[in-house]
Amino acid sequence: MPRTKEETLAWLRKISGELSTATLRRLEETLPWFSEMPPGRRSAVGLVAQAGITSFIDWFEDPTATPWVASDVFGAAPRELLRSISLQQTLQLIRVVVSVVEDRAKDGGEILRDAILLYSREIAFASADVYARAAEARGLWDARLEALVVDSILTGEYDDELPSRIAALGWHGHGEVSVLVGTAPRMLDVDQIRRTARHMRADVLIGVQGSRLVVVIGRAGAPQPAEPAGAEGEASVQVTPIDFLEIATALEPNFGSGYLVLGHAVPSIVDASKSAKAALAGFAVAKAWRNCPRPVHADDLLPERAFAGDSLARATLVGRIYQPLKAHSPELLNTLWCYLDNGRSLEATARELFVHPNTVRYRLKRVTDVIGWDATGAREALILQSALVIGAIAEPDGAGRRRALR
Repeated sequence: MPRTKEETLAWLRKISGELSTATLRRLEETLPWFSEMPPGRRSAVGLVAQAGITSFIDWFEDPTATPWVASDVFGAAPRELLRSISLQQTLQLIRVVVSVVEDRAKDGGEILRDAILLYSREIAFASADVYARAAEARGLWDARLEALVVDSILTGEYDDELPSRIAALGWHGHGEVSVLVGTAPRMLDVDQIRRTARHMRADVLIGVQGSRLVVVIGRAGAPQPAEPAGAEGEASVQVTPIDFLEIATALEPNFGSGYLVLGHAVPSIVDASKSAKAALAGFAVAKAWRNCPRPVHADDLLPERAFAGDSLARATLVGRIYQPLKAHSPELLNTLWCYLDNGRSLEATARELFVHPNTVRYRLKRVTDVIGWDATGAREALILQSALVIGAIAEPDGAGRRRALR
């Protein structure tokens, strides 16, 4: 004769201890990850299993009394347990508990079997909900932490906790870092930016500063030196790091309309404020370049940045153009001055210097070899002339050009 619900409930309460013991034994036998856990966490998992059995018995008595079963089951475990076992492992745990209860309750009648099926469904959905809520909370915390890190990079206000904060965000970048600044779109798709960056073997930190979108770019892996050929004569393939401008070009569709400026590369993430400062300064003055490309290197905007009072741009122009030419050869510096003052005319420069035009052409090629800029191009000529003017002003006695002419 089948048991009534009251009799079944009394029987379940009587064997609850046996069910808990059998569940723990089954967990050790069937789930390798359970046996490998530290004793403290294994005990917490056992508490969850026991709480599940107790909660089922209470729920079987009155299914409407506990609509949120997750609070009964997972409330017995410490919060760290969610970080110890995955959702997949939790579902395996539930499967073992249900299996033990089903095996022990074969003679409980159809009412008990239906209750077990219904409760197992509810607890599975409740488990997924717990993990979803934890992931959502973790995502919101990560977003706030990421915004804090990006703000620290932009302001240059570092503290000892910055490296740990960056590590907590899962930053995998190694080596050089560059900062990309543009206009934030109306609908920002952060996931798309991250997918594009991963495809380009890069890692990113994303922050929105008002109407600006700031992306800190780091290469996901440092370039490895090529290894010698193997035993079969097959040479290893060296992975060439992707240029930051190429990465910026791939990320460009994720920005809003307007200018997009890429700061210069810096050695590491802790130096990213220097790249960010250059990118922000370039973004502020990019409108002064009529044919400004998108994206554009911040160093291509050195004249505009210097005119706007950017001390970093002024120092870069002097340090990378004026001083190297002055130290290498006053003759090259003088020739460049004359060439730019004469409207980039070889003949007029040759007449002023009393040399052949081919000599002027040769010296200009030497200038390009020394500093990397070609004075025969209109845009680069502007950069070079700005450097000469600022370099001459920076001379202690203000006579830089007069000294070079002598």
